[in-house]
Amino acid sequence: MGIFDFLTGEFIDVIHWVDDTRDTMVWRFEREGHEIKYGAKLTVREGQAAVFVHEGQLADVFTPGLYMLETNNMPIMTTLQHWDHGFQSPFKSEIYFVNTTRFTDLKWGTKNPIMLRDPEFGPTRIRAFGSYTIRVKDPARFLVEIVGTDGEFTMDEISYQIRNIIVQEFSRVIAGSGIPVLDMAANTADLGKLIVAEMAPVIAEYGLEMPEFYIENISLPPAVEAALDKRTSMGLAGDLGKFTQYSAAEAMTAAASNPSGGGMAAGLGAGMGMAMASQMGTMAAGQAPGPWGRPAPAAPQAAAPVAPPPPPVEKVWHLAENGETRGPFSKAALGRMAASGELTRDTHVWTAGQDGWLKAGDLQELAQLFTVMPPPPPPPAA
Repeated sequence: MGIFDFLTGEFIDVIHWVDDTRDTMVWRFEREGHEIKYGAKLTVREGQAAVFVHEGQLADVFTPGLYMLETNNMPIMTTLQHWDHGFQSPFKSEIYFVNTTRFTDLKWGTKNPIMLRDPEFGPTRIRAFGSYTIRVKDPARFLVEIVGTDGEFTMDEISYQIRNIIVQEFSRVIAGSGIPVLDMAANTADLGKLIVAEMAPVIAEYGLEMPEFYIENISLPPAVEAALDKRTSMGLAGDLGKFTQYSAAEAMTAAASNPSGGGMAAGLGAGMGMAMASQMGTMAAGQAPGPWGRPAPAAPQAAAPVAPPPPPVEKVWHLAENGETRGPFSKAALGRMAASGELTRDTHVWTAGQDGWLKAGDLQELAQLFTVMPPPPPPPAA
């Protein structure tokens, strides 16, 4: 893992770290009893940070770059050692390389179901799982709070603690969000942002941050899922009577397929199916079931008001004149036409349901239009 370049004598001249494990977060540069030469070269690559610990105290932190270990770029070490600018003696110090890249595809999940109050289902339990990404944001704090003197610290050593924090914040956010379980799948991105925002101050105390957080699945207990599937089936069936018949047939089939029950099981299944159909029909009619599925005596109820019948549909008429059809006209319109002389007894008319064209005077409904007209005036007096 580490690469050591030794010069003549006992001093280490080049200090660097190449990681090929993909899960190491912190690695201590082993000196093997050798002192670090003043002016040695320190190489810190991208995605790394080098932290110096001198005599048990946290000293300088180096970000990516190439450094000559001298007093001008080791201010804290210089203060701890009381060095003068001309000091060039070797020194002893522990160097920890911290991996600051993202550790991806880390898994989390709820070991036990989470209790919550769903707006639609009431008290229920859910499980969830997903993945997240973590990285070291503050190498010095991470070294002090988590690593300590561990010479090789891997992601596995802290992943369990991170999962506990995730589950705690996930449970709190989900229980207080008020989002129905059926709508959670459409809001996983927003829920993830809320959870990361709640977790940020906690993991920041460890010197960590969580750039990505994903909720891959939220599931209900098997019993609740079975009830939900039943409800979905009812919605697909549409007709409650047909669904009841279907359920009764399923019960009969299941009873008949029971090898230990034989014909008795089939008869029992049929009886249960009939009772279920009777009970469901009674409930659909608004009457509570009595013992053994029989309808209970109906409570006296006030007579419902009788709705008035719909108004009659008014007839309309068509007129035939000179080989052309006019209309339709209402009876009131025909009355005005009769008064003006535009409609006579010999005018041919037709309405829906009538067998061919007939004269207006031959139809009882229209004949009265001509009887209400005043008789001819009397002749003038002589």
